[in-house]
This record gives sequence, structure tokens and C-alpha cells, in this order.
Amino acid sequence: MQNADSDDVSTGGSIPGLLPRLGLFTIIMIVMGNMIGSGIFKKAAPMAADVQSPGLLLACWVIAGVVSLLGALSNAEVAGLIADPGGYYAFFKKMYGRPFAFLFGWSSFIVLQSASVASIAYVFGESANALFVFPRLPESWEHISILGVFYPFQNSGVKAFTICTLLSVAAANYCGVIFGGIIANITTALKLLGIALVAFLGLYASGGSLAHLFPLGPAPGAHYGSMGLFGAMFAAMLGAFWAFDGWNNINSLGGETRNPKRTIPIALGLGVAGVIAVYLLVNYAYVCVLSIDELRTVAASQNGIAAVEAMRKGWGPGAAQFVALLILLSTFGAVNCQLMPTCRTFYAMALDGLFFPSAARCHPRYHTPANALVMESVWASILVLSGTFDQLTDMVIFASFIFYGAATFGVFVLRRTMKDAHRPYRVTGYPFTPAIFVLFCAILVAVTVFQRPREAAIGLVLMCTGWPFYFYWTRKPSAI
Repeated sequence: MQNADSDDVSTGGSIPGLLPRLGLFTIIMIVMGNMIGSGIFKKAAPMAADVQSPGLLLACWVIAGVVSLLGALSNAEVAGLIADPGGYYAFFKKMYGRPFAFLFGWSSFIVLQSASVASIAYVFGESANALFVFPRLPESWEHISILGVFYPFQNSGVKAFTICTLLSVAAANYCGVIFGGIIANITTALKLLGIALVAFLGLYASGGSLAHLFPLGPAPGAHYGSMGLFGAMFAAMLGAFWAFDGWNNINSLGGETRNPKRTIPIALGLGVAGVIAVYLLVNYAYVCVLSIDELRTVAASQNGIAAVEAMRKGWGPGAAQFVALLILLSTFGAVNCQLMPTCRTFYAMALDGLFFPSAARCHPRYHTPANALVMESVWASILVLSGTFDQLTDMVIFASFIFYGAATFGVFVLRRTMKDAHRPYRVTGYPFTPAIFVLFCAILVAVTVFQRPREAAIGLVLMCTGWPFYFYWTRKPSAI
């Protein structure tokens, strides 16, 4: 590996206990499987409610896709340089040191990755509820709240089914990374075919009209919040970024990927570009079928899903049930793809003595970070009880972009601190590509604080809860 394997550069080799079994095709499927989950089906409706214009709705998807691709290309350079298990945790140790790396890792556990898994699984439960209505607790129970923010018993049947799903997927991954890879290959391929069919049906649906695409700009008489159209666009893009989120998770599988310094950068570029094309096509189909007012009505419904209602209107109840089944497949695959890499972060932290020590255990038979996987799935189940899908995703996206921006700024840091290291891939358009992404991250975080202050505050408080643990663990000898 040339001089990239010097003491200053990650070797990209596997940690003892983890085996490099994943190839390029599987890694691409995991990238796309991480991204294509619930957002493509669910988020168009609340985004439409924010911008109140079909043209602006599609513009939000275009902007979010391009920005995500800039981030993926920038992170691909870092992934080619540092391919250790733990992903961003390993990146941040090299860029900014152990305290910042711990802050990311703890934030991933307490809100970023765990809430992401919980959110996707929650939509899986909502989709199942569209096919089989789950029983609910009495209304008096559903109104019980914690601090007036969290309603653990609301939508109780969906939440119970969601938690069972989470634990089942965790059990499959517990038994080996190869099983998670097989699930990723099958579910991602099937849902790409299904989404293509949804787009085709949407474009040729009865009752659809190209007139639904207008106006392209702000609708006459539209009223936005205190930050006007600018704030509404960024609020809507939180939904789009949620749908594009997940491309970065693949970095955590460096220790179980064959030739990770080549494989991961290629998979990032191809996977993200493919998802952008899929998302634009299917959202164009939604807008052709549903008017902006119909999308806003879907957003106001507790369990409403844009894709389901578009197919119901265009092709009847049978098509709506097909989409509900497709969402079940898509979100199930995404839950699997999310759980696979993220628990490796906590495993790597535990090996460094910066997480609960039992998380450092690698299963002697299955060669998986078994305890870290159990911890994440249990905590994600608790988060399912904490709130609705949109609450969870707004917390995740706000907090995520703090670290996405930091990781991309790390391209500049590593160009200075590791300037002589071999780079299998150098980001196209440097320095503009990473600079644009970093700037966008900063703006998005600032706007979110004003537009979603409650979610931002909850996310920040949760992120900071790890510092007492950090000071305790750093007082003890490292686990390695």
C-alpha cells in the first residue's frame, strides 16, 4: 500500500476479530440501501407543506442531491486515506484528536445513528399499519407525555411492531456480516426495481397532470415563517437531506471491506449519483399525480405517505397496497444497512477505551461486534417510543450536519498534516467542492436553530450528555 501504510496513515486493515468479506458490488448496495429507506416515500408531503410550490419542492431535491454528492466526493478522499473500522470516529481522531472523535461517537450513539435507525424502522411500522391496522392503547394512555414533548404511548401499535422489527434485524446481523451483506444486496436490488415501477406508474397515472408542476416559483399568496422563503426552503431541505442521508455510514465498514481504500471511494461516488437520479424521477412522478394542496393534506395526516396516496389516486387501492409493500421492503433493507456499519463505530470506541467496555467484545464464532450491536438496537428501540418520525429526523439531520461539515473540512486539515501520504482518490474540484459543502452545512445548522429550535436544543443536549462518561473513561487505562 505504498507509503499510505506508514505510521502516520491508516492501513485500512481489519481489527483482529473482524474479517474483510465485502466486495465492491455489496458496498455500493449498502451505500444505496442506507440512503433509500423511508424519506423517498414519506418526505415529499411535509416538504410540500413547507415550500407550498411544486417547482420549489423539486428544487429542494435537486439542491440537496447536489450538495450530498459534493459531500460524498469530499469524504471519498478521506475514506481512501483512512479506512479503519469506526468510520468518522477514525477520521476525527486523525483530524482533531480523541475528544472530538468521542463527541461524534457518543452523539452517534445517543442521537445520530440510533435515531436514524429508529426513524427508518418507524416508517416500516407505519407502512405495515397501512396494510394491517394495529391495535392501539386507550386514548387516555396516548395522551401521557414526558415533559410535554415525548408521547411514548402514542401510536402504540406501530411502535410495538417497529421495535420487534429492529430487534429481528439486529439478530440477523448478530450472526455475521455476510448475512447483513446478503440482505443488503437482495433488498436494495428489489427496491430499486420497485421504485422504478412507481415512477413509471406515476408518470402514466390517470388523473395526473403536468399542470401540477406549476408554479415553479413561490405560489401566489403563500405565507412563510419569520425567515421567509429562505427559511422555508431550508426547512424543506431538512426532509430532502434526510432522504439522502446515510451515504457516510459505509466508512465504518473499512475493516470488513476488501481493498477498502479503493472500494469505498468508488462506491460513494456511484451510489450517491445513482440515488440522486432515482429520487428526482420518482418525485417528479409524485408531483404529476398529486397537486401541492393534496400533498399538504397528506402531510397533515398522522400516518400519511405521499407515495401511497399518489398510487391510490392514480391506480386505485391495489397500487396503494403495492407501494405499502415496497415501503416495507425498502425500510426493512435500510434498517439492516443502517445497523450494519454504525455499531462498528461503538466497537472501535470501546477498543480505544472511550465507550462501555463490553462493547469491545467481538463474537468468537460470528466475528461481529455483538455487544455494540445489541446496545444500539436497544437504545434505538427506546428512541422509537420517544416521538414521531419527523421529530426524530429533524434532530438527526441538524446534529449530523455539524459532523458532516467537520469531516469535510478535514480534507483541508489532512492536506496539510498528511500532505505526503498516498491518496488513491483526490476530490474533484478541490478546494471548491469541499468548501461549498462546508459552507452549506454551516448555513443549514444555523437555519435549523431558528426554524426548529426545540429539535435543535434536544439534539445538542443529548450530544453533550457524553462528557461525564468521557472524563470517567479517560481516567482509566485504555482498553488497548
